[in-house]
Amino acid sequence: MRWQLDAPWFGGWSGIEVGAEGTEMTVISDRGQILEASLQRSDGRLTGVRVLSNKRLGRSSGGRLRKKASDAEGLAIIGDNLAYVSFEHRHRIMRVDLATGRTYDRIKLPFENTMGDNSGVEAMAIGPDGTLYAITEAAPAGGQPFPLFAYANGKWRVSARIPQRGPFLPVGADIDSKGRLWLLERATTPLGFRTRIRLFVIDPRAPREYTLLTTIPARHDNLEGISIWDDPRGQMHVTMISDDNFFQLQRTQIVEYTVRE
Repeated sequence: MRWQLDAPWFGGWSGIEVGAEGTEMTVISDRGQILEASLQRSDGRLTGVRVLSNKRLGRSSGGRLRKKASDAEGLAIIGDNLAYVSFEHRHRIMRVDLATGRTYDRIKLPFENTMGDNSGVEAMAIGPDGTLYAITEAAPAGGQPFPLFAYANGKWRVSARIPQRGPFLPVGADIDSKGRLWLLERATTPLGFRTRIRLFVIDPRAPREYTLLTTIPARHDNLEGISIWDDPRGQMHVTMISDDNFFQLQRTQIVEYTVRE
């Protein structure tokens, strides 16, 4: 569905988390907005969005984040009113109080010097044990795999390596109720954006990779955020959101798929 609001701050949505069995969502934008909304459904199908709260991300000392510091890209909710948010341009990961929008406890990135202004951490996810996983959009040279970075107990490590396959780059990630990693990837073509979803079983003894979706150009808009959730019947769903870059020819889309296994 196309999501529209007549507000100057609306757009640029880059990260999404869906909760409460598909009835609530939290989204962040690359201009430092964080929005919480209820999702209206009919027979399970998304029919509308009702905004519950909307605020600007702020500094721990008070006041709004300045323009170059406000480019929020990745979102991973830890628990009630607490999340990690990753930022580009001024590359960093911060904890965020969802109730106030205030950022604090910057997490130093061991790989920040390898990223360009617009190729930082867009894909983040929280594991069942609370480990934070992050993948940079910057493609390693020579077609080398993307490192899957894991942060726990105040330290980073490389927990796995994600193969590069074709022109797609990581822009979103989530971990499902079975502990599997879902990776949303994007490729830009002259005819429009392409989307790919890969699923990974991160097991050193038997790692597995599945390509679940690969679209033709312009099938969807610029999908950048992904969330995996189960409905009350235990049916798994994928919800994605597009970043319209505040460009008139693009659209904010919320795209949903049902998973059959």
